[in-house]
Amino acid sequence: MLHGKKILLGITGSIAAYKSLLIVRELVKAGAEVKVVVTGSALDFVTTLSISTLSNNEVFHSLQDGSTWHNHVELGLWADLYIVAPCTANTIAKMAHGICDNMVLASYLSARCPVIIAPAMDLDMWAHPSTQRNINQLKSDGVQVVQVGHGLLASGLVGDGRMAEPEDIVSEILPILYSRPKSLNGKKIIITAGPTYESLDPVRYIGNWSSGKMGIAIAEACYLSGADVHLVLGPTALRPQWDGIHVHSIKSAADMYDKAIGLWSQCDVGILAAAVADYTPTTIADQKIKKQSGDWSLPLMRTKDIAAELGKQKREDQFLVGFALETQNEEVNAKAKLEKKNFDFIVLNSLNDTGAGFGHDTNKVKFLTANGEIKNFALQTKNKVAFEIVNELDKILK
Repeated sequence: MLHGKKILLGITGSIAAYKSLLIVRELVKAGAEVKVVVTGSALDFVTTLSISTLSNNEVFHSLQDGSTWHNHVELGLWADLYIVAPCTANTIAKMAHGICDNMVLASYLSARCPVIIAPAMDLDMWAHPSTQRNINQLKSDGVQVVQVGHGLLASGLVGDGRMAEPEDIVSEILPILYSRPKSLNGKKIIITAGPTYESLDPVRYIGNWSSGKMGIAIAEACYLSGADVHLVLGPTALRPQWDGIHVHSIKSAADMYDKAIGLWSQCDVGILAAAVADYTPTTIADQKIKKQSGDWSLPLMRTKDIAAELGKQKREDQFLVGFALETQNEEVNAKAKLEKKNFDFIVLNSLNDTGAGFGHDTNKVKFLTANGEIKNFALQTKNKVAFEIVNELDKILK
């Protein structure tokens, strides 16, 4: 998700500094290049060895080391994003007043990228008027402040002032790093994602291997582009990272059909990324089906075709995007589906391509448009594919 992104992390002297190691790990795991600057007091809580091991980069803790000059300006220009976590009351005060007496502050004053701070301090320090004035000053300067947590503090007191959890801090940075012109502002988009489960009896079902990763990535990309997103999501443990995405959880193909049809008339765009069952059992047993001697035949009937119905109902001011997962005659089958379902374009991927299809974090796709254009893309993360889909949608909407 963060491949190619350059993130500078500042660590200051708080007991919460141990959480910063987890932030480094999560950022590197997501594909970012991470460099770390620390204050002298931060090294009372974490070591340069642990930080450099996790970040795979040198740790900067002073403006000069012997005869070597560490260029804070270069670090400030290098970064796509600067995070200070934990950010103590002392550092917040110095940032707010432009004081520069350590590497973290020098990098802040040199940074031309967005800056986020994750405060960490005792509850009385957090609530003090001077701290709140400094926080408000930083906000007016354009610094984004992560909400402090409530709970047990190092002093033994319980209240506000805990540094936010690493995963919450990482989720805060994604909209900033992927910020883009809000090209989908005012657009209401329905996205289907994940598998459907077709019940046989109270304990068994027919399903498929879809994880929902691709559809969720598209929902997040549309949300970051300003859209009002309604995600109709089949059975999966995965969820979008932002509460602003409306998630409609469903189970079966019939459930997805009813929800999609109900939302479609209110939407500007539909993106159908779900792996919907084509067939469902003709009857569902009330009790568990017991094993019997001999073979067993399972009668199936066709499910309602969500894509065909949305394509049939599509108005001139609506746009519909489909998906085709193929194993043979890929382009021929995708073109036929594009025309039959009245799509504006279709996203084709093949199970014959390594790293594409169900369960992977990557995908290799082609776009086939209604005017006959074909666009090929190399294997890339599903998040990047999602933004390519948004880019194509931008062109169609214009």
